[in-house]
Amino acid sequence: MLSVSEVVSLVLIGTGVVFFAAGSLGLLRFPDVYTRLHALTKADNVGLGLIVAGLALQADNGAVALRLLLIWLLTMISSATGCYLVAQAALRMGIKPWEKP
Repeated sequence: MLSVSEVVSLVLIGTGVVFFAAGSLGLLRFPDVYTRLHALTKADNVGLGLIVAGLALQADNGAVALRLLLIWLLTMISSATGCYLVAQAALRMGIKPWEKP
């Protein structure tokens, strides 16, 4: 029988996987580089946050949970930085943002 924390952990991890899948779908379906970047950055950061929360509930001690939180924070910072750099490169190359016809 699963405990309450295990069920909550599974729900958080499952929801995180759904966010990762939505971000991947956005990468494939959105029309230009800027909207694709937005889909990947936002969905992946939320998805990773949910997965980290689910894993932190299963951690043996607070140090492991703190390491998981640090990994999530560093990933968010690097994701935002990478997104910004790719968008700036696209702008310098003259790629215009998509406009609804």
